[in-house]
Amino acid sequence: MPISKSQQRAVQAYNKKSYDDIRVRAKKGQRAVIQSHAEQMGESVNSFVLRAIDETIMRDKNKENKLDT
Repeated sequence: MPISKSQQRAVQAYNKKSYDDIRVRAKKGQRAVIQSHAEQMGESVNSFVLRAIDETIMRDKNKENKLDT
């Protein structure tokens, strides 16, 4: 059964209120590499990208803490 127009609007309103939209550009062919890796890891591209960002932030913070000591 197709989603009604009012349901589509409700989902769009919820997403706009609840999420930030970040656009990422990649060189031609890189999308397939990212998508393939995400699938191998059992996650969506979005989940993979967010995990990669979180892990990089944590790694960078750990480097900063080691420099401060």
